Amino acid sequence: MNARALLISLPTDFHSSPKHNFPPDISVSRKISCSESLFRLRFLPADRAGNRRVSSPFSDGSVRRRVGRVWAEVKSDSAPKAVKLEDALGDVVFKREGDDVDGELESAVPWWEEFPKRWVIVVLCFSAFLLCNMDRVNMSIAILPMSQEFKWNPATVGLIQSSFFWGYLLTQIAGGIWADKVGGKVVLAFGVVWWSVATALTPVAAKVGLPFLLVVRALMGIGEGVAMPAMNNLLSKWVPVAERSRSLALVYSGMYLGSVTGLAFSPFLIHDFGWPSVFYSFGSLGTVWVAVWLSKAHSSPLEDPELRPEEKKLILRNSMSKEPVKSIPWRLILSKSPVWALIVCHFCHNWGTFILLTWMPTYYNQVLKFNLTDSGLLCVLPWLTMAFSANLGGWIADTLVSKGLSVTIVRKIMQSIGFLGPAFFLTQLSHVNSPAMAVLCMACSQGTDAFSQSGLYSNHQDIAPRYSGVMLGLSNTAGVLAGVFGTAATGYILQHGSWDDVFKVSVGLYLFGTVVWNLFSTGEKIID
Repeated sequence: MNARALLISLPTDFHSSPKHNFPPDISVSRKISCSESLFRLRFLPADRAGNRRVSSPFSDGSVRRRVGRVWAEVKSDSAPKAVKLEDALGDVVFKREGDDVDGELESAVPWWEEFPKRWVIVVLCFSAFLLCNMDRVNMSIAILPMSQEFKWNPATVGLIQSSFFWGYLLTQIAGGIWADKVGGKVVLAFGVVWWSVATALTPVAAKVGLPFLLVVRALMGIGEGVAMPAMNNLLSKWVPVAERSRSLALVYSGMYLGSVTGLAFSPFLIHDFGWPSVFYSFGSLGTVWVAVWLSKAHSSPLEDPELRPEEKKLILRNSMSKEPVKSIPWRLILSKSPVWALIVCHFCHNWGTFILLTWMPTYYNQVLKFNLTDSGLLCVLPWLTMAFSANLGGWIADTLVSKGLSVTIVRKIMQSIGFLGPAFFLTQLSHVNSPAMAVLCMACSQGTDAFSQSGLYSNHQDIAPRYSGVMLGLSNTAGVLAGVFGTAATGYILQHGSWDDVFKVSVGLYLFGTVVWNLFSTGEKIID
C-alpha cells in the first residue's frame, strides 16, 4: 500500500549506520489523513540486497501509532510483514529534521476555516447594526418629499419622527430579559426580521393614512429596541475579556457607518426611483442577513458544533456566563451602586450625543450659515469620526487590559475621555470664529465621545455577565429618555436662549457623569 503526498521527518543521520539495536522511528509530526487513518513507518535494518524494509508491529498487518492525541490504524489484510521502501512510500516527500513541516501543512488549510468563530459573530453583529441605522436614518431624508406629497405640517413631521421611540422604549428591558433567558441568536434574528418588515411596509402605511404610519414606525422601534440587549448577551458569551472593548467598538461602529450609508444613498435612490424605493431596498437587505445569521450563528460556544476545540477552550476559560438565566434578581441588581452609575452615566452620555446628532444640521444652517445641502454632507463627518475613534479606543483599552492594567482602571480612563473630551470641545465653540474650526470642534467632540464604547458600553458585561442583556436594557432606557427629553429641551432653550446655553447644559451633564463614573463604577463582577 503506497502513501501519497505524505510529509515525514527523517533524522539527520538517516544514511548512516544505526548506533543501537533498535530501528530508528520516522513519525508523522502532524495529523495526516491517508485513506481512513494515520500511521507510522518503522525502518528495519537493510537486507543483503541493500533494501530497507518497513515493518508492521501488529500481527494483522496494521500499523498503529498515537500521533498527538489521535489513535489511528491502517489495515491491509494482504499486506506482507516487510516490503521494500520504494514500494511502501511511493511518492512520499522526505524532510530532514529542522525543516518547517508544520508550516507547509498549515498553509494547505483555507484561511476562512482558521478565522476565529467568535469574530464571525462580531462581524455579523456589526452588519446587523449597520442595517439598523440605515433603516433608522432613511426617514430623515425621505420625510422631505413625503411631507410635500401628503401635505404634512412641521408638527406632524415631528410626531412621525418621534413615533419610532415609542416602540424603542418598550423593548429595551424586555429585550434584555428575553435574550438572557433564551439566547441572543433568536432575539437578534427576531429584531432584524421585525424592523425590516416594518421598514418595507412604511410606504404602504403612509399611503393608507397617518395613524397607520405612526403604528408602523412604532413597530419598527420595537424591533430595533431588542438589538442592543441581544448583541450584548451574545458578546458576553462569545468574546473573552481581553477582546471585549475592540469587539464592542466594531459592532457600534456599524451603527455609525450605517448612518453614513443611509444618509449617502437615500438621496440618490429618492432622485432616481422615488421615496418608496428607500424603504423597499433597505428593508429587503434584512432577509439576506437573517439567512446568513441562522446558518452561522449560535447563542453560545457550547451550542456550536463546528467550533474548533482550541477556540472553545479559549472562550470558556474566560467565560463567566455558562448557564441560562431563569429569573432576574431585580432587587440585587438595583441595590448595586455600579449599576446606578451605569444608568446615570448612560443618561448623561446620550443627552449630549442625541442633541448634537439631532440638531447639528440646524446648527450648521443657523449659526454657521451653511446651506441645507452642505449641512447634510457635513453631518456625515461626525459619524465617520466616531467609527474611527471607537475602534481606536477599543484597541487601546484591550491592549491596556492585556498588559495587566485592571479592567476597572481601563473603564474609568476610557469613559473619562468619553465625557471630558466632548465637554472641552463644546466649550470651544463659543470662542471660534470660522465655520471650519466649528465643524472641527464638533467632529472632535463626537470623536472623543466614541471612547465611551470602551467605557460604559463595555461595563455591562464586566459587572454582570449573566445579565448583560438586562443591564444594557436598563441603562439604554435611560439613554433613550435622555434623547427624547434632551431633544425637546433644546428646542425650548433655543426659543428662550442661545446655542451657548444648549452646550452649557450638555457640558454640565458630561462633568457630572465623569464624577459619578469615577466614584462608583467598577470593572469587577458584582453579580453572579
